[in-house]
Amino acid sequence: MRNRWLLGLLAGSVLAGTAMAQDKDSFTPMAMDAGFSKMDISDPSTPPEEIIKKFAAKESEFQDALNHYTYRRVARVQTIDDDNKVDGEYYEVDDVIFDPSGKRTEKVVYAPENTLQRVSMSPSDMQDIQHGYPFVLTSEVIGQYNVKYKGKQQVDEVDCYVFDVSPKQIEKNKRYLLGRIWVDATDLQIVVTNGRMVPDDTRKNNEDLHPPFMTWRQQVDGHFWFPVYTKGEGTLHFSGGSGSMAQDVHMRDTIKYTDYKRFGSTSKIIYEGQDITPTTPPQKQPNQPNPPTQPAKPQH
Repeated sequence: MRNRWLLGLLAGSVLAGTAMAQDKDSFTPMAMDAGFSKMDISDPSTPPEEIIKKFAAKESEFQDALNHYTYRRVARVQTIDDDNKVDGEYYEVDDVIFDPSGKRTEKVVYAPENTLQRVSMSPSDMQDIQHGYPFVLTSEVIGQYNVKYKGKQQVDEVDCYVFDVSPKQIEKNKRYLLGRIWVDATDLQIVVTNGRMVPDDTRKNNEDLHPPFMTWRQQVDGHFWFPVYTKGEGTLHFSGGSGSMAQDVHMRDTIKYTDYKRFGSTSKIIYEGQDITPTTPPQKQPNQPNPPTQPAKPQH
C-alpha cells in the first residue's frame, strides 16, 4: 500500500515552474496535481515544535541507515527548445557504493557525451544531484533552517504534516533548501520535498541558476522512506554578460534512485531504539519513471 501511492503520484504529477534570480525567502510552492488533498490549516493536536523535534530525530535515524546502503542514481539534465524538443542533454549513471576499505564512493557506470550547448554543468549542479535533491533534514542541521508549520494534507493515502523551510543564513560554498516538505504523520519522515536549492549566483558572466524541483520518497525497507525520484523543470532567465545576449533556457531535470541494498558490514541500524539491521538485503524496487537531472549556467 505504501509503495503504490507513490507510483500513482509519479504517474499523475505535473511539475512546471519558472526559476529566476530570487532572494533566499521568495520561493512559492508549485500548484499540486492530483494526489494532494486540500490543506487543513487548523492547529495540530501535537505542538508543531514537538513534531519538528521528533521528525528531525527520525531523519537522523534515516540518514544513518542510508549511509549503510548502496544504490544506483540515474541523472538526466536537458535543455528544451521552443518546440518542446530536447536540444541538449547531460546523462550519467552512477553506483553509490563502498570501496574495498569500506569507504563510501561513487562509480560511473555510463556517461555518454554531454550535448548541452546553451548551458554547462556547474559544481553546484553536481552538489545538488548528489546531496540537495535527496534532501534530509536531520537534528544536526535543522538549526540552520526556519521551519514553519503550514497545515495537514493528505498525499494520496498518506496523512502528512506540511512545513515550509528556509535557510536562516547562507554560508559560502553551502547549498540549502528553500521550499516545502511533507512529513508522514505516522512515521514522521519526509515523503515529498518541493523547492529550490539556493543560493543562485546572479553575477553577470558567472550566472549559475537552478530550476525548482520535487523529490518523492518510498518506503524501501519497512522502516525508512528512501528517495526514489526527482523531477525539476523551469525556465532560467540568464541576463547575459559582456558580448552575450540575455536568454531564457527551459531546463528539465530528472533523477532516479534504484536498487537499494544494505552494505554487508558489522554496523547496526537503529530505529526507535531497536536494532532493525536486516539479515538479507532489501528487495529490489520496482522500476520507477525516467532518470535524473541538474541545473547549469550559460557557456561564455
